[in-house]
Amino acid sequence: MAVRQGRQWRSVCKGLVLGTLLTSCMILLYCLSTPQTHFSLPEVPVPYSCAHRPSQLRSKQTANRSQQASDQTCTPKVDIMFMKTHKTASSTFLNILFRFGEKHQLKFAFPDSRNDFFYPSVFQRSQVKDYRPGMCFNIICNHLRFNAPEVAKLLPMDTSYITILRDPAELFESSFHYFGKLVPFTWKIPGDEKLTEFLREPHHYFDPEGFNSFYLKNLLFFDFGLDNTLKLDDPRVEHGIRFITDRFQLVMLVEHFEESLILLKDALCWDMDDVLFFKLNARKGSTVSKLTPELRAKALEWNAIDWKLYQHLNQTFWKKVDAYGRQQMAEDVAELRRRNAEMASICIEGGRAVEAGSIQETAMQPWQPIGEKSIMGYNLKKNVDKAHRKLCRKMLMPELQYLTELGVNLWITKLWGHVRDIVNW
Repeated sequence: MAVRQGRQWRSVCKGLVLGTLLTSCMILLYCLSTPQTHFSLPEVPVPYSCAHRPSQLRSKQTANRSQQASDQTCTPKVDIMFMKTHKTASSTFLNILFRFGEKHQLKFAFPDSRNDFFYPSVFQRSQVKDYRPGMCFNIICNHLRFNAPEVAKLLPMDTSYITILRDPAELFESSFHYFGKLVPFTWKIPGDEKLTEFLREPHHYFDPEGFNSFYLKNLLFFDFGLDNTLKLDDPRVEHGIRFITDRFQLVMLVEHFEESLILLKDALCWDMDDVLFFKLNARKGSTVSKLTPELRAKALEWNAIDWKLYQHLNQTFWKKVDAYGRQQMAEDVAELRRRNAEMASICIEGGRAVEAGSIQETAMQPWQPIGEKSIMGYNLKKNVDKAHRKLCRKMLMPELQYLTELGVNLWITKLWGHVRDIVNW
């Protein structure tokens, strides 16, 4: 009897605390989500580059596609706009950029108080931490809704524009799992198989004006600042695809992440050391819905604009691979895998990712979706030699912890994190 009463009191207390916090946070978030007033900022030319002592950056010898030595040298490119799309292994690539930026003392354009630039509002320069007209930045890479004119006014003219895409059916499954509980129209979907039920009749449930609805339809197109609710035959779809193709020098693919990094290394004149990585923010297999051929077809039909975009840029990607050389690509990917495996044996306890409950250090806990702990992380080996200790910790560090270490104040993100923790209680 006493045990049952204790559980009832715990449930009541939890409800009161949760209700109070959710109400307070909703009021706060409502205030913060009010459209910002954007003042007209003076147009001050951005310097060619503000890299720290760029003349001292290393030069590298390249090889031509016949694998014969070439006398051509190049200097690593340090001015980078990475368009961080959602659920596309972008956190893994962010870790690569953070390490490269630290290594060369580059200037990041970071958001203030949170880990994104007030997404889903369209990006404005005024959202950059401590921004003043004429300031120089090398890298911008946090989540934002793309706004080409504003980004162009922030970075040097020869900045390299990079982004990453994922098969839209797989992306939709991941987004539905990760963000679904934050999209109110999903709350009325009956049964346990909500994804299956939604795809059976998406127009019955989808509300284009609903809060956070963009997460569940053509999310890639939306991230690029475009209208994700257009009909597929609308001329603006083709115009948007051409715009993305022309603006971004390299569009990486999640399904061919290692090949993407080799193309990036070649395009930016980086070293293999610069693109070593561990996979971050991966979901444990038991939470991943295996799409049947029928569900996959329905997901692609529902995200038809993203599918058209992906198909077009997939063709562009393989043309770049052909220009690089298939044999050379295979050799370089094998070398990248070998180097990654070597680092895993040096850095990772057990050599692989573990579930959230098995992560020993709080500092290594990744951000979790609301209501569950499905994102895996790593344990750093305790006996890592001094030469590798710092690099290992950086390579394994989750995105939010790395941002904090780089000086970003994440008080809004952390506040939401506390609410999430109570929900998970």
